[in-house]
Amino acid sequence: MERIGFLGLGTMGAAMAGHLARSGHPLTVWNRTPGRAAELVAQGATEASTPAAVAATSDAILVCVSDTPDVESILFGPDGVSDGARAGSLVIDCSTIAPGATRDMAARLAARGVEFADAPVSGGSEGAQKATLTIFVGAAPAVFERARPILEVIGKTITHVGPVGSGQAVKAVNQVILAGAYLGVAEGIVLAIKAGLDVEQVVGALSGGAAQSWVLANRSGRMLANDYPLGFKVELHLKDLGIALGLATESGMELPLAAMCAEIERGLVAAGHGADDMSAVARRIRALAKLPS
Repeated sequence: MERIGFLGLGTMGAAMAGHLARSGHPLTVWNRTPGRAAELVAQGATEASTPAAVAATSDAILVCVSDTPDVESILFGPDGVSDGARAGSLVIDCSTIAPGATRDMAARLAARGVEFADAPVSGGSEGAQKATLTIFVGAAPAVFERARPILEVIGKTITHVGPVGSGQAVKAVNQVILAGAYLGVAEGIVLAIKAGLDVEQVVGALSGGAAQSWVLANRSGRMLANDYPLGFKVELHLKDLGIALGLATESGMELPLAAMCAEIERGLVAAGHGADDMSAVARRIRALAKLPS
């Protein structure tokens, strides 16, 4: 059984690391902000003082942080993973970052004999807690097969989508589709409110037809109540849409719906709602309908 390192114990990472700790893998963890590892240590994990120290005692190192500069710092900054990782070790990056940056980091690690897989996740905090995440993996086939048993501890649907960088590209597609799904459900729910309908009855009726979706089933209630407890932060989805819009520009195309959603989310962040669940895009639709937002 491979020794696992886990870097980044935020809302997603702490839950993912917890599943690994309970699976029996020897686990070493690190978080930039101290004080996040106590529960994991109680479950048998060891806390290290630097990413390099995690890498030095691990066969496979998972990273789950917010953005490209964070991954860069953890892998290649002072006392970073590259300072401690041995040839033959494996880095699995579960963060959501730019595909081009992913390919560059993988090449730099490969020069040191370290294997790499990009494995961004989808499913929000609920998926992390329940180990039902969907994971898109970009890696060489042999690296994917090595990573798969580890990822199966934290996720339910693990798909090898191509070489390094492909996982991040698929995650960009995922976030673009989510932008449309959340905006569509928000508009439908607000229209139902304004039309004087029983919104819960409407959701139940629609759940048996073509409009059924995870967003309709799991986020319409928040839009109706105008209450958006954390699932996946608006500010993180906005960051992800920036990656997707950049990829679209590189591909010579436009994403009008994603761009509109990004503009709405920028407004929410500016108004102090960046930490709301991304279903808070309904705030803007409610405001346009002159409902409390």
